[in-house]
Amino acid sequence: MPTSALDRLIVRPARMEDVDVLVTFSAAMALETEGRRLNVDRLRRGTRGVFDSPTRGFYVVAELLQALSPGVIGQLLVTYEWSDWRDATFWWIQSLYVHPDWRRRGVYRRMHESILREARNRDDVCGVRLYVEAGNTGAQAAYRQTGLFPSSYRVLEEDFVFPNKMI
Repeated sequence: MPTSALDRLIVRPARMEDVDVLVTFSAAMALETEGRRLNVDRLRRGTRGVFDSPTRGFYVVAELLQALSPGVIGQLLVTYEWSDWRDATFWWIQSLYVHPDWRRRGVYRRMHESILREARNRDDVCGVRLYVEAGNTGAQAAYRQTGLFPSSYRVLEEDFVFPNKMI
């Protein structure tokens, strides 16, 4: 991204009027990274559910301010995990998506830095985490460049909506 374009990139809290793009980006991310075609009605309800109940988390978007048509080019969702050991909350980065035309240009880095700044300025946040598909080595490299590294934990789950995949 040329410096002038990066200068026009803002990271801001998502608003209800961003729901359509959030749904579109989340559906694209699920198809691209996991080969899953999401039920769009369910996805829309889940996305709106974050706005309806802020205790679930919050979205941020990367928006490119252009003279004729400003546009959202990236998103991420932060959800919460309480840690009794730390007496604080981990912020989980989820539903991360950057439009393919804008990848590898610093968009995710700007969103990540914004989240880190906010998290570090709060006494009730003890860290930032995310999960990534085991085979998504490109994303893993990008995350390492922002200072995230594999933890000693593995995520295990029993998913009631999507059948579990054997690894």
